[in-house]
Amino acid sequence: MTRHSSALDAAWAALRAHHAGLAGTRIAALFEEDQARFEGFSASADGLLMDYSKCRLTGETRRLLLALADAAGVTGFRDRMFAGEPINLTENRAVLHAAIRAPKGAGFTLDGQDVMADVLAMREACFAFARDVRGGKIAGAGGAFTDVVNIGIGGSDLGPVMAVEALRSFHDGPRLHFVSNVDGAHLADVLKGLDPTRTLFIIASKTFTTIETMTNARSARAWLARALGEQAVSDHFAAVSTAREKVEAFGIPASRMFGFWDWVGGRYSVWSSIGLPLMIAAGPERFAEFLAGGHAMDRHFREAEPKKNLPMLLGLIGIWHRNLCGHASRAIIPYAQRLSRFPAYLQQLDMESNGKRVTREGEPVATVTGPIVWGEPGTNGQHAFFQLIHQGTDIIPVEFLLGAKGEDDPALKAKSIEAASGSREDLAFEKALSAHQPLLIANCLAQSQALMRGRTLAEAGGNPHRVFPGDRPSITIVFERLTPFVLGQLIALYEHRVFVEAAIWNINAYDQWGVELGKELATKLEGPVRTGEGLDTLDGSTAGLVRRVRGE
Repeated sequence: MTRHSSALDAAWAALRAHHAGLAGTRIAALFEEDQARFEGFSASADGLLMDYSKCRLTGETRRLLLALADAAGVTGFRDRMFAGEPINLTENRAVLHAAIRAPKGAGFTLDGQDVMADVLAMREACFAFARDVRGGKIAGAGGAFTDVVNIGIGGSDLGPVMAVEALRSFHDGPRLHFVSNVDGAHLADVLKGLDPTRTLFIIASKTFTTIETMTNARSARAWLARALGEQAVSDHFAAVSTAREKVEAFGIPASRMFGFWDWVGGRYSVWSSIGLPLMIAAGPERFAEFLAGGHAMDRHFREAEPKKNLPMLLGLIGIWHRNLCGHASRAIIPYAQRLSRFPAYLQQLDMESNGKRVTREGEPVATVTGPIVWGEPGTNGQHAFFQLIHQGTDIIPVEFLLGAKGEDDPALKAKSIEAASGSREDLAFEKALSAHQPLLIANCLAQSQALMRGRTLAEAGGNPHRVFPGDRPSITIVFERLTPFVLGQLIALYEHRVFVEAAIWNINAYDQWGVELGKELATKLEGPVRTGEGLDTLDGSTAGLVRRVRGE
């Protein structure tokens, strides 16, 4: 039976009427009416600031959105998630990714049993392995590992590759590489130039059956065995999996197998053993800081009052833009080069979670659901797709992410080099770098300002091609510096944003049946593609394409 209540219907109706009443109100005018608008429409948590003042909403909008959240039972549903109830109804699973970033004593339970002992034991096993790899105690045929190749796909790739890139300035371990695409060129390009005697492979697949991952894994195994022989496989491979028999059959000892749980979805698993590449690159201590950032956002989500609660506000503004304003997509633009993979990570997190057309009860949804999520780092995006964002016919809300200081903080480096009597050339280079961050910040703030203000025909000198309509919404999230803690905060913030939106839409954010059909058909098509047989059972287009790629 579909969730329905008069309070929920009334909340939606009130929002629709309010939205209609705001027609013609420009965002810039809201600032003219309220000199303290920035203070009133921004919120903070542990040093993370979210400014949503450049969205067309008022205090009444916020009140009505919070009333919608109340009517939809968001906080109760949140509490059920943290209590370990099986809110993933289609798979009858709990949703406890918050547990895998929690500290000792956090008290997460499942079916009445504390899960933290298992979580902490697996975390320590991963930490011990990472320390031994970093310290050279676990080594290859040629000595300490200099390179680590993670082979996975989806949540077993996007999370680790994003986090490793984001925290590159904290790396002090082996070099990390990632292979995900089953296109052989990806693996070949990564392996080119690597020394097999000093390369470690991590195969990340819970079931050890993911076809893309296992195809790449078998090829990597053949590459290593060709150079070092079959006996070297056990020393040069590790697995993040729960399929012990398959892992051992591959040649990886159980002592190098690190698992996680079915109550952790793949796209929510970077906090677990799936994060082993980051543990190796930056060390367990930094990874612990990363976990602490995520846990801090969990506490904030559970404890902060709704009107100051960052995930709640971000989710409700997403509802406002998607359901009331009709905006079909949202752009994520980090003004931080090392967050270059963050938009792609959020794309999976959001679109795989909330790209749903039926309710939790299996009936058609009554509203549109998940938006298209996309983006690239600024300032690159300014010279690519910002033309459409500023002057296109669709309004695309933009979410800017901005660090007050660069990851390497070159201004401080310049001072330290000067104090240490560094070379004149070193000092000149660091001083040159110190000029980058103010320019980066200015670009970010200018874009949000331009989206809001626009440019009138008079200001454009009567040239319509230079007119900017403006009145386009944006949110800016500011942090001091991209640290492991801050990265943890950001990921958890967006995880909980997805939760809030899904709760209001009454959809299950924690399954992903939409990826299954294509995988099933690919398995069936592999034979015809290889042999050309069975084409008469296919539709005309697919059969014709198979013949074309086979050169027939």
